[in-house]
Amino acid sequence: MQVSKLTLMVIASLIWYRGGIALLLKGSALVKGAHAIDSQSLWTYTAPMLGIAIGFVKARYIFNTACKKNILRIIALPTPRIWQFFRPGMLIFLAIIIPTGAWMSRMAAGNFGYLCGVAALDLSIATALLTSSFIFWKMRAFSDAHLY
Repeated sequence: MQVSKLTLMVIASLIWYRGGIALLLKGSALVKGAHAIDSQSLWTYTAPMLGIAIGFVKARYIFNTACKKNILRIIALPTPRIWQFFRPGMLIFLAIIIPTGAWMSRMAAGNFGYLCGVAALDLSIATALLTSSFIFWKMRAFSDAHLY
């Protein structure tokens, strides 16, 4: 099914934002769980800050580039199809990493150290996704000028 490039940009950006928001909420819930186990530990506060700091680094060196490449790839598509909002490899990666993240959260339940670790990981990816989503706007991904 052929669609417009604008449709692909919207789908890609919605998935990008949805992933960031979902991981932000999940990471926050894990921090809350860790706090309930040991509210006096310095790690209850250090883990989220560390995750956010690492997320900014990931955004700068990995996610910004990935987002930009995907936007340029969509712009270059001669006949965009609905499934082309991400490359096939990215779709496979997401199909693996989403259940893995859910499994990690279940395994961390009740374990302070694992809760802090998984929370830091989730918050780092959330920060990277949400920070790098600025690329959609910086590159004017939703502009008509280069989508037709």
